[in-house]
Amino acid sequence: MLARRSWAFSEINRRCTTPLGPVQRRWAQVQDVRFLVTHQRTDRIAEKYRDKLQRKAWEEGLRSVDELKAAYKERTRGRNRPATSSPHTIEQPTSPFPPPPSAPVPSGQLANHTSSSTGRLATVPGLKTLSSYLDLNKTRALPPKEIEYIWRLRHAASPTSLCAILPSNSYTRIIQTARKYPHFILPLPRTGSAGADIHFLQFSFAMPDTVTVLFTHLAEYKLRGEFSQPHTTVTMHTELMQDKGLVLMQGQVVDGRGVTVEDARWLVLCLQKFYSIDSGDHSGRAKLLGMFSKGDTAFKIEELVEEAEKII
Repeated sequence: MLARRSWAFSEINRRCTTPLGPVQRRWAQVQDVRFLVTHQRTDRIAEKYRDKLQRKAWEEGLRSVDELKAAYKERTRGRNRPATSSPHTIEQPTSPFPPPPSAPVPSGQLANHTSSSTGRLATVPGLKTLSSYLDLNKTRALPPKEIEYIWRLRHAASPTSLCAILPSNSYTRIIQTARKYPHFILPLPRTGSAGADIHFLQFSFAMPDTVTVLFTHLAEYKLRGEFSQPHTTVTMHTELMQDKGLVLMQGQVVDGRGVTVEDARWLVLCLQKFYSIDSGDHSGRAKLLGMFSKGDTAFKIEELVEEAEKII
């Protein structure tokens, strides 16, 4: 009897320790399938619409798709901030898209917005006086023709620089008009197609002997306001105006902002034509300057383009 029990226990122990089949070892890694699917899908969508996004970025005056994403992210963040008004006040929803550049008609809102943009004009980055370019004591001893030659030679080596000499009487008319109308828009004809791109200009009187003009894509200015980046900066130096009757002008075009040096020269020429008016002038240019400054809704881009075409 005892032998049978021993045999039974040994048989049970053998069956429990014997494997039922071949042992399989698995080395698979666990991954979040949801992350892989959504991440790859986002990449495919971004690649599919990359060309359209790049064109949209250029239309908004931006250089890349990343800048376009950052701009819209900032706008979305501003809308999601908690309101400081009464909790019973209901905010009206606003469109997440900026106003289209195809209809840059100035309004009272744009005119009022320019008054709050003086912060970026107070200190223009890289602003230099005339003494940074020339020895004023030696320059004052030279005749005007020789000063003009030296000034143009001084900026001839830079492919993105602008250079000009203004007579004192022309400069006086421009500044008198600029103090009255420090903000305006100018058209730039499109190459090889009809229509024109609109650019926003601002005068800055940050220093006693220096006047600066900033040119910015209107679409970018409407999107970023005082945080917009100008594509061209023009500075007029008046240190030699009294004794030589000359105002030396120099400018710089930022590479990669969608504007060439020839485009910037056209904008500077338009600026001179629109702002070189007398105080009692009632021409079409003076009318447009006044209407834009007041935010008159009767201001028409077509009339602006017609006046600009008369310069050619």
